Amino acid sequence: MRKARNVSPTPARERALRRLEDLCREHGERLTRPRRAVLATLLSARRPLSAYELLDLLRAEDGKSTAASVYRTLDFLRALGIVHRLESTRSFVLCEHLEGPHWVQFLICRRCGQVVEAEDERIAAATERLGQRLGFALDQRIVELTGVCEGCRASAACHWRPGAR
Repeated sequence: MRKARNVSPTPARERALRRLEDLCREHGERLTRPRRAVLATLLSARRPLSAYELLDLLRAEDGKSTAASVYRTLDFLRALGIVHRLESTRSFVLCEHLEGPHWVQFLICRRCGQVVEAEDERIAAATERLGQRLGFALDQRIVELTGVCEGCRASAACHWRPGAR
């Protein structure tokens, strides 16, 4: 059994933990050890994590985590709006806008995996209008856009050589 990681408190980490505590209280739920552990692991990650990557990290900490408990916890955190699931990468990322339900767009770099969460009301309005025009009541409010981030583009430009592809 390994010792717990020393993850220093950051404003984002503290805000997410407080939000989770508040939401659990509002919904009559308990902030269990697995819920806190999954949230802390996602908070300390530098990138989105799949459920099995989360499970591996959690098992390294205490050895008691199961796939079922990780999935249950992720479902719970998603229902509260604290975690988003990225369908294109089958991974999970913390919500950067903890104020409440919202339309969100993710920009995902296909080279380095960086994910940027955005909330552009014009895109939200356009997708809502599209759904209405085509007779859909939208219930999934996440748009995922993939491309190459500025850092990867700059890195690729630095390594370019005449005749290279």
